[in-house]
Amino acid sequence: MATKDIIMMSREESRRLHLIKKAIAGEVKQSEVSELVGISSRQIRRLVRRVRSEGDGGIVHGLRGRTSNRKYAEEYRRRVVEVYHRRYEGFGPTLASEKLKAEEGERVGVETLRKWLGVEQWGWQRRRRAHRRWRERKSHYGVMVQMDGSHHDWLEGRGPWMVLMGYIDDATGRIYARFYDYEGTFPAMDSFRRYIREHGIPQSMYADKHTTYQSWEKLTVEDELEGKQKRDTQFGRVLRELQVTLIPAHSPQAKGRVERLFKTLQDRLVKELRLRGITTKEEANRFLDEEYLEGFNKKYGVVAKEPADVHRRVPKGINLDRIFCIKERRVVRNDFTVVHNGQVYQINDRVRASYVTVEERMDGRVHLYLEGKRLRCTKIDALPVRRKEVSSKPHVELPDKAGRQWIPPRNHPWRRFRVGYAQY
Repeated sequence: MATKDIIMMSREESRRLHLIKKAIAGEVKQSEVSELVGISSRQIRRLVRRVRSEGDGGIVHGLRGRTSNRKYAEEYRRRVVEVYHRRYEGFGPTLASEKLKAEEGERVGVETLRKWLGVEQWGWQRRRRAHRRWRERKSHYGVMVQMDGSHHDWLEGRGPWMVLMGYIDDATGRIYARFYDYEGTFPAMDSFRRYIREHGIPQSMYADKHTTYQSWEKLTVEDELEGKQKRDTQFGRVLRELQVTLIPAHSPQAKGRVERLFKTLQDRLVKELRLRGITTKEEANRFLDEEYLEGFNKKYGVVAKEPADVHRRVPKGINLDRIFCIKERRVVRNDFTVVHNGQVYQINDRVRASYVTVEERMDGRVHLYLEGKRLRCTKIDALPVRRKEVSSKPHVELPDKAGRQWIPPRNHPWRRFRVGYAQY
């Protein structure tokens, strides 16, 4: 019984063999096979000759199954492994490769050494790419908003660098954005207040670990007594007072929608600003409000899974000016003055308290509050200059022969006297 040879070939080689046979039969031209396969016509002619002379096995590479000419000798591999176990046991592959080269004169690549020794030598495996599951969009409009700032040359040199504070709803992809000079507390507050004015208060906010949104300071004793897990930033306090849950993103991929939004805007919005010749921040914000955002949301927005909008209206009786501000506790000094940002404020009301709350509004105004009651205060522009007391005793200088101030030499008895020390 005749036996048939089994030829092992890859899918690409099988595809090439099919086309080579078509070329041998005259059904297609060799130049066409060259374009379809992606190799030169000269190589196609070689393959045609080999298939004609050797049959289907001629399509397989001639070095398949042979030992590589670059393979290390088995004796050399055993010697390197023995040196490793004798001197560098427990070393990682990178450090071990460096030590073998520097101290032993053995040149072994990191990956080669890793394969020789096996991952069990170190008790760990190579760090693999993190597995991230696809997250479904939220069901309702307003459940979660992703927020971030994008630093970019939005005006392409025609004006200053700006930061685009962007918001994107997770359920619908509707966006809100505004340009600012920097990414900080006041830009975050101002942009979020404008978002609330247009859409309402969302249920939660997804933001990164920028110090504007999350604080890394240690908790004080008062914070621990109040049961806080982490100190609030000024913007975090705003969210807490508005009952908006702050969700920290631990990686850029976690807030992928707002990251992809900035990638799109850095391409499309930049060109729109260029076409209109916009050169200032004010012109750019006017263009966003009047034209761009509405058209973008119509084109790229999607319909939420559930029709209900869960944005909340601002409750009646809430003064947003007292929420969107910088709040700090300051000590009341004995002369009933308070210092804030290097500026002194005189309290005009009679108070019996050691601390008051200073609220710095976004328009620059400063107000003082004590237990929710506003205090009358006056800004002190210039403090009185204290005069130095002049001694009644005349100052006498002992000039030397040249008329200069006389300085006692090092061995003078005056220099031997030290306050607090006895000289014997």
